[in-house]
Amino acid sequence: MFRTKSIEQSIRDTEEPEHALRKSLSALDLTVFGVGVIIGTGIFVLTGQVAKETAGPATAIAFAVAGVVCALAALCYAEFASTVPVAGSAYTFAYAALGELVAWIIGWDLVLEFALGTAVVAVGWSGYVRSLMDNVDWTMPEVLSGTDVAEGFGFDILAFALVLILTAILVVGMKLSARVTSVVVAIKVAVVLMVIIAGLFFIKAENYKPFIPPAEKQPAGSGWDAPLVQLLFGYEPTNFGVMGIFTAASIVFFAFIGFDVVATAAEETKLPQRDMPRGILGSLLICTVLYVAVSIVVTGMQHYSELSVSAPLADAFKATGHPFYAGLISFGAAVGLTTVCMILLLGQTRVFFAMSRDGLLPRFFSKTHPRFRTPYRPTILLGVLIAIIAGFTSIEELATLVNIGTLFAFVIVALGVLVLRRTRPDLPRAFRAPWVPVLPIVSVAASVWLMLNLPVETWVRFGAWMVLGVVIYFVYGRSHSRMAKEGR
Repeated sequence: MFRTKSIEQSIRDTEEPEHALRKSLSALDLTVFGVGVIIGTGIFVLTGQVAKETAGPATAIAFAVAGVVCALAALCYAEFASTVPVAGSAYTFAYAALGELVAWIIGWDLVLEFALGTAVVAVGWSGYVRSLMDNVDWTMPEVLSGTDVAEGFGFDILAFALVLILTAILVVGMKLSARVTSVVVAIKVAVVLMVIIAGLFFIKAENYKPFIPPAEKQPAGSGWDAPLVQLLFGYEPTNFGVMGIFTAASIVFFAFIGFDVVATAAEETKLPQRDMPRGILGSLLICTVLYVAVSIVVTGMQHYSELSVSAPLADAFKATGHPFYAGLISFGAAVGLTTVCMILLLGQTRVFFAMSRDGLLPRFFSKTHPRFRTPYRPTILLGVLIAIIAGFTSIEELATLVNIGTLFAFVIVALGVLVLRRTRPDLPRAFRAPWVPVLPIVSVAASVWLMLNLPVETWVRFGAWMVLGVVIYFVYGRSHSRMAKEGR
């Protein structure tokens, strides 16, 4: 259960003709992927919501704090991805450092994270597109608009179609995926920059007073809805004040989720030792700067107490008499979610592919396309399944599972860096995370703290999924593992 797969063996597996992926990505491609998956609805919605309810104008500081927490994990990811340039991200890293059972658990966790993330984002994209269609008097039939708006039977045809189209793009090849992502990310970032620049002209200095509002106790949670930290330690989170900034950071942290997906493309990168750290850290830096800028603009345009929760940035422009920018923001959000959906699907298929190549899932799924050199079998299977889930299910209530899954991956990767530094100090490391062991330990502590702030019901659902995964491992994965068959 705790046998590890050597780095050398992992790299040799990538050279088998039937299971090899095409290397076509550069540092720029990876940075674009990172920006493409991180920037989504968070930059248009979460900024104003947190400003109104938790931190006021100091939301900008909260984004900076969250960016630092993510940077701790990103440095660990960068070291691993450049040292072990193999598809699978945290799954592959765990197999090399912590053993097969831990690798299976984190792989099973990532399957859930990316699958639900893709479906939820596709449903959100569909809502933005329908909103834009309503603006020009185009109305979708209710029965094809998803379960939220249709009475009785409903099918979200837009979400379903989006996932299938993105699946086809991923099957054709990573370079095409990178080109499509580059165009869409360019549009998305242009919209964000335009909104920031336009908003600067409507800022009023008095809206920043007070910059850090007086502290207020949060309403106490109860039962399944209460944060786990409250039930365990009696901790009472605070809105506003200095501690409110850290409370806000635990919320806006989730706007950064996605940079870890970049690590799943390590095997398809031309020079992973050099380009993986640049792609991971570069995309995180760009997004942090944009998030801080947007939060400064939105709290300067309108007093934090008057911001709307559903569409704060768009409504702030409406309040200043400029509805054109509100439409532009909706367009930017719809465009932005396209790349988020595609890159989450990309991460999902690469983890599944890596697990099947190791025998923990059926080896049938580890064959690459003879022409495109992509893992087409898991891509098609997962694409169709996720498209059906997105079409039939409104699963916003499961979205927090994406958050806990990501944080769990952060913990495993940070621990893996510590273990591998001790067990394999001889490995050539093109990028070394600084301040080891302090940095990984702080990263683990920060991730665990954010996990404890999630509701109890999220922990219960996550635990149920993990138990199911462990059962599957002992029934199938343990005996079919290539390591087991080779007597290692």
